[in-house]
Amino acid sequence: MWEHLRGNKLLILSAIVGTVYFFLKFLAPVISPVFIAMLFVTMFGSTLKKMQARLHINRQIGAVVLLLFAGLFLSILVWILFSWIVGSLPQWLGRLDVLERQITVIVHNGCEIVGNALGIDSSYLENTILSNLADGIDSFQSSTVPGVLSQSLEYVKHLAAFGGFLVTFILSTVLLAKDYDKIMNKLLDREDCHVLLEVICGLIRYIATYVKAQLLMMGAVSVLCALVLSAAGIRHGALWGLLAGLLDALPLFGTSLVLIPTAIAQLMYGYYGKAAVCLLLYGACTLLREVMEPKLISRQMGIPAIAVLLSVYAGIRLFGLWGILKGPLGFMIIYQTYLSLDRRAKL
Repeated sequence: MWEHLRGNKLLILSAIVGTVYFFLKFLAPVISPVFIAMLFVTMFGSTLKKMQARLHINRQIGAVVLLLFAGLFLSILVWILFSWIVGSLPQWLGRLDVLERQITVIVHNGCEIVGNALGIDSSYLENTILSNLADGIDSFQSSTVPGVLSQSLEYVKHLAAFGGFLVTFILSTVLLAKDYDKIMNKLLDREDCHVLLEVICGLIRYIATYVKAQLLMMGAVSVLCALVLSAAGIRHGALWGLLAGLLDALPLFGTSLVLIPTAIAQLMYGYYGKAAVCLLLYGACTLLREVMEPKLISRQMGIPAIAVLLSVYAGIRLFGLWGILKGPLGFMIIYQTYLSLDRRAKL
């Protein structure tokens, strides 16, 4: 019976899928700091060895140095974006009156066209739309501001949870950097752990390929957006392009979070040519990603691009927003585990 079950590939695949779902749903939130620390030490293990051999730096200290460099880079990037946003707020607020007049003109012209076409009173339609728009803004302000204040305790809890995650990740990274070779040697001595090691190696290869591909695509999109937006004469075009490139890594949204609102804003201000440039640029960025992603990820990993897309969709359906990461990660765990077990069954 056991041999029959071992030969049933569908049953094995179902068991793997169920185990991976249980792991991602219930265990991953608990052990995620340690798991990410293990991936970090594995990915940068060769770098730590070189630092120890050439610079005579202990691996624990080397791990701290790498974490400090990563934290410094992210801090500088966040500070630049934050300073830019805060510095631009007075200008944005000063343009609200202009934007309000533009919206009024657009609504007036649109109501006249609709009124003449349908034979209804355009002034009544205009007053109705503007009053409903004003009521909606007032309702949003009255409900959002108190809601933000009432949820302040929840924000503090989330911030504390993130702090605990960060501290656990740093400590786990330092400890694993010291005992990593001992742990791996013990796992290699146990034959029943070889599948686990193959899965981990496959995940590391996938993550390294994915990160490299994302960095290349983000860089290409950032340069393209910065050049085009600056050439089009859009204010702070280079910074908007940088932000669009950073957000390009988000599936389903990407550059649309920057370029679409920018196009709408230019349209409201009456800059129709600039709005068209933003929309065309969004299409070009989407096309660029569609061309680069299969070459950088799917072909190198030997996985169809449609499988990666379906894993993202399934992850969002199963795990919510975190499914953007958990979906592809779960798919790679299932894929690598099944391949490893299938190879061992054929031996």
